[in-house]
Parts: sequence; C-alpha cells; structure tokens
Amino acid sequence: MHKFDTLIRNGLIITAADRYSADIGIRDGRIVALGQELGEAEEVIDAEGLWVMPGGIDAHCHLDQPLGDGAVMADDFDSGTRSAACGGTTTVIPFAAQFKGQSLRTAVEDYHRRSEGKAWIDYAFHMIVTDPSEKVLKQELPALIEEGYSSFKIYLTYDDLKLNDREVLNVLAMARREGGMVMVHAENADCIAYLTELLEEQGKTAPRFHAEAHSSIAEREATHRAISLAELIDVPLLIVHVSGPEAIEQIRWAQGRGLRVYGETCPQYLMLTADDLDQQGFEGAKCVCSPPPRDPAAQQAVWQALENGVFQVFSSDHAPFRYDDPKGKKLHGDEASFTHIPNGIPGLETRLTILFSEGVIKQRIDATRFVALTATNPAKIYGLYPRKGTIAIGSDADLTLWDPQARTTVTNSELHHAVDYTPYEGLELMGKPMMTLCRGLVVSRDGELTGEVGYGRFLKCDRPQPARPRGMAKGF
Repeated sequence: MHKFDTLIRNGLIITAADRYSADIGIRDGRIVALGQELGEAEEVIDAEGLWVMPGGIDAHCHLDQPLGDGAVMADDFDSGTRSAACGGTTTVIPFAAQFKGQSLRTAVEDYHRRSEGKAWIDYAFHMIVTDPSEKVLKQELPALIEEGYSSFKIYLTYDDLKLNDREVLNVLAMARREGGMVMVHAENADCIAYLTELLEEQGKTAPRFHAEAHSSIAEREATHRAISLAELIDVPLLIVHVSGPEAIEQIRWAQGRGLRVYGETCPQYLMLTADDLDQQGFEGAKCVCSPPPRDPAAQQAVWQALENGVFQVFSSDHAPFRYDDPKGKKLHGDEASFTHIPNGIPGLETRLTILFSEGVIKQRIDATRFVALTATNPAKIYGLYPRKGTIAIGSDADLTLWDPQARTTVTNSELHHAVDYTPYEGLELMGKPMMTLCRGLVVSRDGELTGEVGYGRFLKCDRPQPARPRGMAKGF
C-alpha cells in the first residue's frame, strides 16, 4: 500500500511567506506531509526546476451571469472553469446577481442550477445586491451569509444596479452586524451620465469615448464616498477593479488612517490604455470595460500599488462577450454608441501568466507577493483560508507547477474560453503553469485540460476575519 496518493518531488515551494525546497505528500485531495524523502506514492510528479505555488484564486469573474439587456456571456461554468484551470487557477468566485424586485435567494438558487455539474475546478459565489429591501437586509442576506455566501458586491453606477447613499449605508450596517465582506464598484453615476450626454450631443459615440465618459475623477469621487460611508458605519470594504492613481490615493489615505479598506486591480490596468479603445472601426469595443484603462502613468501607479501593499487582490474581472456576435459586443450593431456596448473583457486564463511575466520576471514584485495577490489574500478576504490559498498540512492540494523560463505568446486560438478574441493577442510572456492540481487531481498539464467536468465543488465561505470591524462605532 502506498503512503500517498500523489507525491510532488524536487520542487521549489513558494507561498506568501516562504521559499523552500521540500516534497509534498497528498492523500484524499489534501496536503498531508511536507518534507524530504517522504516515501512512496501511487503517482510521483517530478518538479525538478519548477516552482510549486498555491493554485490561483480568481476572486472576481463573471460566468453565465444573467443580464437584463439581451446580452449573453460567452462563458458558462464549463468553458470558464476549463479556461481557468489551464491558466493555473484552481478556484473561481463569480457572481449570483439579483435583479431589482427579485429575491436574493432566488438569484442564488438560479446560479446553483447554472453551475451544477459543469465546473472543472472549485468555486464559490459572491452575491450582487441591487435591491436591498427590508426582507433582503433582515432575512435573506443574514441567512445566506450564515449558509456560506459571505461576500457581496454593490454598485454606485449603472441604472439597473446602483444604490443610493442611504441604501449603501443600510447594506454596510447589515454587513457589520453579520460579518459579510462588501465589494464596491466605485464610479459616480451622475458624473458619467453628464459626460456621456455632452459627448453624444457632439456626435462622439465611438468606443474610444467610453474612456472619456468614465472619467478618473468619477472613480475617485465614488471611491472616497464609499470609504466615507464605510468609516461612518465602521465596517471594512473592498474597492474592486481600481484603474489608476486617483482612486489609489483614496485607498492609501484610508489605510493610512487605520481603516480596513482593501483594494483590487486587474490585468487590463497593467497592460492596456485608453488608446486600445481607439482602433479602426468598431474594434475598440473589444477593450470597453468599466472603469476603462487609463494611460501609461496610471499603469505605473497600479504597479507601485501592487508592490507596496495598497492592493491586496489581483483578479481578472473576466466579463466574456464575443466580439462578432449580436448577443455580445455587437448587441446593438457595429455602429452603436459606446453607451450600448456590453462592458467587460476576457482574462481568466491569462491573469496569472501576465502578472508572473510582467511582475515577477521583470522584478516589479517578488514571487511571494505574487502568491499573496493571486491566492492567499483572496482566500483570507473571502473566507476560504486555510482550505485554499496556501501550501500547508491540512490544506486542499490546490497547486500550480510553474516553469519560470518557459516562453509563450498569447494567441486566442490556443486559449480555452469561449470568447472569439483576447485583448492580449500577440503578447510575449515568460513563465508558464506547466501543471495544475485541484484537490490532488491534475486538471491541466502543459496548457491542456486533463481533469473531469463536474469535478469542481461548490465552496461555502466562512465569515472572513478581514471583514471584522474595528469596534469604534456604536449603535449599529
């Protein structure tokens, strides 16, 4: 009888805190031993020359999310998690979205139907709260948090999603009482509407004007407002998909005051600029997302914030719409105003490789910071640690074996998502996940899928310690 199901030998283990050489013994999907010369196993994986890191956690992605405007996302749980696995990710956290007037529990139950039996890797749910009624705040959300849905997103923009300040305060107060983690899409809706109206009056409706309508000032104001409302209630929150220095300054200011404010950014803010929206014809629609990419100076500010700790999380914000599709980017035709282009770009499979190549290989961040941003911190912030996000005895055997010297060129035809383009086409990268294991099962090898559809499990999330208030406010 073999001592282990799987033994990984000769690799350099890298966690958010350490780098060391050791073998990893896996049994029943969990790590049960770390050491030298551990013995025999049913399967032995030789990781000589490879870096062994925790599998990635993409804590902000959209899969098969129902939309109210007729647009359809290209990726469901099958194609989305297949793509994630081949990119080194072992856990995804997409969104169960509530429509206004809909029960939040109904939205969660619908999302379970959409995901059941389709995932190649493990997954949890965030919720999107658009209608914080008394029933939602007093009954549904507290019960759902208790049941393992401990994080949810609110919006300060989009007419069909946004909350007013009083509604935000009510949601934050509920989160403080119940221990939930609040994520905020921070853009000022009225600023965007005002600029959009001015641009359309001048006939400026091409995709590139999306970047002008979504001013960095609108992002800065909404970020500051969200932080101020959270400070009033004394509750932590996370500002998602931060695009540049204006919002970064607000987060850094809050953190300097001792507030529990966390930040997230994404690959598009490192690799794209507003110029990518200014392409021939309608091509710029491929890069329309909110907030939009900014300029090279903003890219540099995002890199600095990744390095110095302003950001805790690096996610893809994968929002997959096909370009050449009447239910995708061309929902309203290929001459539509930027206001009618579905927002979002694909990035699940390329997220880790981009940050590894542009960050670790180019020495903007070190490998331990890479692990913290892409696995450990998301696990902690969303109540999955230490099951996920680390290499430790008792943790799930979610592992990615990297070849730091491998060279790749991003080519959409070689990606595994169901989108007909990638905004990173032709990008040359160094470093590649050669093998990915989810709970001990090899789900991808050398960029090809080897796992089993339906293997992925739904994860109940604990109340995260980072969501705990400082205890300063009274009466909430």
